[in-house]
Amino acid sequence: MKNIVVITGSPRKGGNSDKMANAFIKGAASQGHKLAKIAAADMNIHGCHACDACYSTEKPCIFHDDFNQIAGAILEADVIVLATPMYWFSFSAQIKALIDRWYSLNRSKEGLKGRKECVLLACGADDREHFEGLERTYEIMAEYLQWKDAGRVIAPGVSAVGDIENTDALEMAEALGRKI
Repeated sequence: MKNIVVITGSPRKGGNSDKMANAFIKGAASQGHKLAKIAAADMNIHGCHACDACYSTEKPCIFHDDFNQIAGAILEADVIVLATPMYWFSFSAQIKALIDRWYSLNRSKEGLKGRKECVLLACGADDREHFEGLERTYEIMAEYLQWKDAGRVIAPGVSAVGDIENTDALEMAEALGRKI
């Protein structure tokens, strides 16, 4: 049994990337994994202040926002899944602020190293090549953190809520959840 944290980055509840996250969760739950879903858009999480105080305290971060409430779940995860719409060829701001705060979690020797990671990406852009910048960022993050890419589901051409249902992305996300 794996401990899986699914982090969503869309401010749109029930949107396309949120539906992919739920499909992934359904697949992973069918295999008996422990799951937590964190909706970054529903949280008050600010970007990193680069103060380095996290390296001199026992807390993940000295600034008091919702990040400290979820830091433990992220540190305990075997698998981290990022489900986000692509905004301007990158992660949404909501999920990016949370990712920036991972800096504070790397203060120990182990930090976030050695996990598995998946991405579930959705965007209105029709061309798959538009995702190249976001995918490359994901790859560099995984390399830096010594994470293993456990899979990707990318859904181009999905703008309106529900467009994802006209693709095979939900089935692919559920299958990825089952195989994790």
